[in-house]
Amino acid sequence: MKAHQSTIGRNDEWLTPPDVLAPLGKFDLDPCAPVNRPWPTAECHYTEADNGLALAWRGRVWCNPPFNRNERPKWMERVAQHGNAVMLIPAATETKAFFDHVWQKADAVLFLEGRPHFHYVDGSRAKANCGTSICLVAYGAHNAEILAESGLGKFISLNK
Repeated sequence: MKAHQSTIGRNDEWLTPPDVLAPLGKFDLDPCAPVNRPWPTAECHYTEADNGLALAWRGRVWCNPPFNRNERPKWMERVAQHGNAVMLIPAATETKAFFDHVWQKADAVLFLEGRPHFHYVDGSRAKANCGTSICLVAYGAHNAEILAESGLGKFISLNK
């Protein structure tokens, strides 16, 4: 039997592993980047101090939103509205937020193979994996193509 894991953790600043980011190409904006980061995820970064939900978004967006179940749906909605993005989220396919902002609005989903080990803001790799299945969600045909060619896991086109 699987132990229940809380969706409200002690830390919301987990860096995407570089081996996940590399095949995805360049991004113009990361609207929820950590203040301190050992590698860039985009040309422009908004941090918690900037409140990326309240600012204008431009270009191709990378979004690894807070995993907190109360905050994540806000980011999922904003990414779907923007329409040119790749988002990394838990593969909670049964949730209302997943139905509303992924199944109904995304162009594709890629389920990562295995559970990734995220990194701390100092760049060090977490000792344990993230404890849940993770997916990448594409908004826009170009982003869907990139996910399909990434080799990171199982790709599913949603053919809206």
